[in-house]
Amino acid sequence: MPLDESFYSLDEKELEFMKSQTGIQDEIALKKHILKAQAGAYVIYPYPCIRRLLFTKLTLARVTPGYEQLLKIGKERHNAIFLDIGCCFGNDIRKAIADGFPIQNIVASDLRRDYWELGHKLFNSTSETFPVPFVAGDAFDPAHLEVVPLFHSPPDTPAPKLSELTSLNPLHGRVSAIHASSFFHLFEESEQLYLAKALAGLLSPEPGSIILGSHGARPEKGFRAEMLSLNWRGKQMFCHSPESWTELWDGQVFEKGTVKVEAKLYEVDRNDMPHVANARFWFMMWSVTRL
Repeated sequence: MPLDESFYSLDEKELEFMKSQTGIQDEIALKKHILKAQAGAYVIYPYPCIRRLLFTKLTLARVTPGYEQLLKIGKERHNAIFLDIGCCFGNDIRKAIADGFPIQNIVASDLRRDYWELGHKLFNSTSETFPVPFVAGDAFDPAHLEVVPLFHSPPDTPAPKLSELTSLNPLHGRVSAIHASSFFHLFEESEQLYLAKALAGLLSPEPGSIILGSHGARPEKGFRAEMLSLNWRGKQMFCHSPESWTELWDGQVFEKGTVKVEAKLYEVDRNDMPHVANARFWFMMWSVTRL
């Protein structure tokens, strides 16, 4: 579907954030700048979240449960590592840094480096002015992210230097906070379980360590019925419910009773799909915290 400028809308906090991060104070110039970045990203792959300009929203900071815990970890835990997987432009990382998470302890990862480079263009930064390491890779490739047994005690090997990472595997058992938004719903049910186990293997065994994010969901587990609710491979989108998502993490990925799962469902207005009559859409905001 073609891009539609009418989806551009920033509230006061979003406008303040984008002005502070880009350095562009003129609102007309800022809009033109953001839409140019959107167009560049849409050429790489036409994800609906790009078309809807979700990268200008502050979803992680404003409605995702566990965000305050993420910031607390960054401020209080020595050398706590924060990984944003499926980071796209890195907008959520930049918000976390603005709110106090130490920049030197953050790692970004996505399938395509192009999005990260567009993020530098969007936010008028460089790898020197914004030195967050980016690690490109496929989360289903064991050479990049292998599924390993959960850690119940800290790793006994030296910690890797984040700037020298070429895959996420050296981070097994070392990551204090993991963010994954608009990510899980791209994949089938079995693949979502695989990804959950892969991310769990990265998580630090220290109580309070957290995985959090958001993605498309339904009140009841199953496929979206709308004809255009397809994932990026053209297959019908599988969605968890808050109940099935909780059961996945608390019992299948982690031993039951060893994590606290919060999962909240929000109905969203998909004004980008007016041709789908009477369709209803939900997003789930969630967090998984080790006890």
